[in-house]
Amino acid sequence: MPEPPEDSQRQKPRGKKDPLVALARYSEIGFIIPASILLGFFLGKLLDYWLHTKWLYLIGLLFGAAVGFWQVIKMALSAFKDE
Repeated sequence: MPEPPEDSQRQKPRGKKDPLVALARYSEIGFIIPASILLGFFLGKLLDYWLHTKWLYLIGLLFGAAVGFWQVIKMALSAFKDE
């Protein structure tokens, strides 16, 4: 009796994609950017507190925004590569 193919050998039809996977991928965008901006902001505020400055939160905010957009770009490029 032949053995069933492993998961890596199974192939889905090209036109059919799981809608939950697409939903998860697109909803991730809504969390990546705000989370990275907030994380950068709070890390900047923490550095401001430790170093007794008043401007490092802006650098953290900008750095968080840049990292968030970079992650979205990487995710979009990998999504196009998968298709």
